[in-house]
Amino acid sequence: MLEQNKTEKINLFQEDILNLLTEIDKKRSFTQRQIATRTNLSLGKTNYLVHALICKGILKIKNFSNRPEKLGKLRYVLTPKGFEEKFRLTYYFLKKKEEEYKALKVEWEKLNARDKPNKK
Repeated sequence: MLEQNKTEKINLFQEDILNLLTEIDKKRSFTQRQIATRTNLSLGKTNYLVHALICKGILKIKNFSNRPEKLGKLRYVLTPKGFEEKFRLTYYFLKKKEEEYKALKVEWEKLNARDKPNKK
């Protein structure tokens, strides 16, 4: 049970990263607050994830202000490694959802078989 909870937490964490990467890929000039709102994450968690992804080389920051000394306007950009990670997480997410669908289908069939005994 403990291992399952740990796996579920990892899966949720990966889903958060996938949602964050997807939003950044849609529009790169979001603030962290806007990303947090759009992904339903706390601002603190968004900040943590953004910095972790920058450290891993998945995201990079570009300053697109006219004045280089001003850090007011930042743009988050997915690196080639970031696109690979987004693709990997998307694949993983879809495989997980497919497994969940198959499990629900089996459960549904069991319930239907139990509720309709010997109806021919």
